[in-house]
Amino acid sequence: MTRAGYRHVLLTVSNVLLLCAPLKPAAQQADFARDIEPIFRKACYQCHGPQKQSSGLRLDNRQSALTGGSHGRDIIPGRGIESPLYQRVAGLGDQEQMPFKGEQLSSEQVDLIRAWIDQGAVWSDDSHQPAAPAKKHWAYVAPQHPEPPRVRNADWIRNPIDNFILAKLESEGLSPSPQASREKLIRRLSLDLIGLPPTLAEIDAFLNDTRPGAYERVVDKLLASPRYGERWAIPWLDLARYSDTNGYEKDNRRSIWLYRDWVIDALNKDLPFDEFTIDQIAGDLLPNGGAEQKVATGFERNTMINEEGGIDPEEYRVAAVIDRTNTTASVWLGSTLGCAQCHDHKFDPFTQEDYYRFFAFFNNTEDEIESLPGSERRSRGANLSVPSPRAYESQRARVEEEIALLETALHSWTPELRKAMIGWEQEAKAHLVPWTPLCPTSAFSAAGA
Repeated sequence: MTRAGYRHVLLTVSNVLLLCAPLKPAAQQADFARDIEPIFRKACYQCHGPQKQSSGLRLDNRQSALTGGSHGRDIIPGRGIESPLYQRVAGLGDQEQMPFKGEQLSSEQVDLIRAWIDQGAVWSDDSHQPAAPAKKHWAYVAPQHPEPPRVRNADWIRNPIDNFILAKLESEGLSPSPQASREKLIRRLSLDLIGLPPTLAEIDAFLNDTRPGAYERVVDKLLASPRYGERWAIPWLDLARYSDTNGYEKDNRRSIWLYRDWVIDALNKDLPFDEFTIDQIAGDLLPNGGAEQKVATGFERNTMINEEGGIDPEEYRVAAVIDRTNTTASVWLGSTLGCAQCHDHKFDPFTQEDYYRFFAFFNNTEDEIESLPGSERRSRGANLSVPSPRAYESQRARVEEEIALLETALHSWTPELRKAMIGWEQEAKAHLVPWTPLCPTSAFSAAGA
């Protein structure tokens, strides 16, 4: 037997063994939108999606996917092991394993695809009733209050959330880990809530507190710590693209630390999320808004600023508006609205028209770049005079009153001021240096002749 023939026999035997191997039963119904479509989008749509259909196969459309490509049916509902799609991603047969580009699918992803096909290859818009409405993506379905699942070890349950955790563990044949020691508990709690480990005194106090509710008292103490706001401001400031510099080529400093402190203070005061949202998006538009609400809009002022001399200011003003549009959508809508900047969104219910309607809300801001001598430019931005802390408010008011009186006197004409002005003008004229031409007038006349 030739080497090629021997290899063919080995491949055939190997594939027969794999085809006969039992598949581990799926722990739950495979959901297309939740489990399968993300795999297709990442690994398959580049060659079998809306833009390109290699071998005539398109996987983002139910009818096209079930019809198959130029080689016939690739998905056979109810028969995952016989479906060419599963065989290609699993590396069965003598054809090259898919996907051709990028990383191969994990064994868990391959098993999910087979389980999904075995369960009927149900798409998100499939239904046992033909007239049923299309199923929305899970992200756009209003959350429901689920009934906690039943578990075998009911004694382990302390709150309804435990039911879901234990039900998953039991479905995988696992059991919970032993309860952590009190030293570990306070360490985990402290690192999570304030980002710092507990002190030895705090650990000893927790160990010696044998009264009911000791854990809850530690939670309350950590939530009341000013370090709580500092710890949890970090992820929010990341979302707000907070920076102490402007970015781009010069990356000059910007004074926006008051916004950082506002976020910390808002978390420590437990500011309701609706107020937290309104202040940052439209605090400057509130009828009775004060300096704090205007400082909060630093969220929208965290865009990068290009101060390079050769820029087109309008181009970078629009770039800032786009940044505000995309960031606000990502943070509060939890969705990448930016895809619709160039085209209707492929997977989410946003059109390009929706994008520019949202864009219009931010397209009335001033992002002025002033010109300096030479080719330099500098951002004037939106500067805000912020009141000093309460201890200095009365002193600030007194100083501002004195400044106002001095400015009034400075701009008021008095006989003394007029007399002094006339004297200064006469003295300046007396010391003027007469102009002396470098060449006599006759020389210019002769040259002209």
